[in-house]
Amino acid sequence: MRLFTIADLHLSFGVDKPMDIFGGWHDHVSRIEQNWQKKIGPEDMVVLPGDLSWGMNFEQSEKDLEFLDKLNGTKIISKGNHDYWWNTVTKMQNFFDEKSFSTLHIMQNNHYAFGDVGICGTRGWVNDNSEPASAKVIAREAIRLELSIKSAVDAGLRPVVFLHYPPVYGDSRNLDILDVLYKYKIKKVFYGHLHGNAHAYAVNGMYDGIEYRLISSDFLHFDPLDITQIVQSDNL
Repeated sequence: MRLFTIADLHLSFGVDKPMDIFGGWHDHVSRIEQNWQKKIGPEDMVVLPGDLSWGMNFEQSEKDLEFLDKLNGTKIISKGNHDYWWNTVTKMQNFFDEKSFSTLHIMQNNHYAFGDVGICGTRGWVNDNSEPASAKVIAREAIRLELSIKSAVDAGLRPVVFLHYPPVYGDSRNLDILDVLYKYKIKKVFYGHLHGNAHAYAVNGMYDGIEYRLISSDFLHFDPLDITQIVQSDNL
């Protein structure tokens, strides 16, 4: 079993939201599907940290989620800033059960095990000045991150964190999120959200004792990243 990750799929089977208006996104869904099915097997696990579907509700996102469910592997999904369809865990799980989406697993205040690694995470919050930051939302996201990490630690696992928003971007820092990462001595963080020219300001390597990796789909050229050896190694 191997572990992969990719963020920001931006699927839109149920709404009119073409991504090919942006440079480099031409035919991105077919590229994702081809790369995914070529390298990921049914026994593998894939972490998808947000911006999965442009749908505004379950009805609009159903075909996107169906597409994901049919791809190989078990998918661990968490929320992004554009996942307006996202609802309570109970409502989402009921919807998944109703539609027989058996390969989709929700990460919110919890963790998933991959060997001795605990897959943890939350959305995070904006720190790139694209919209006003909300202290209340940031505090809530920090709590959710801590709950997720603590659940892994309590299970005897070594936590690895997946976020949608970058906690460090250019000269900006999300101190609430960073405090949690430092408290639990997190060594590896994967994040998405950044596209196009924003890639140039991404932290993609070591910063203050943590290894950060940008995994937005356009940065990865729509090819899921095999992180099996990365998360299993303590070497930074």
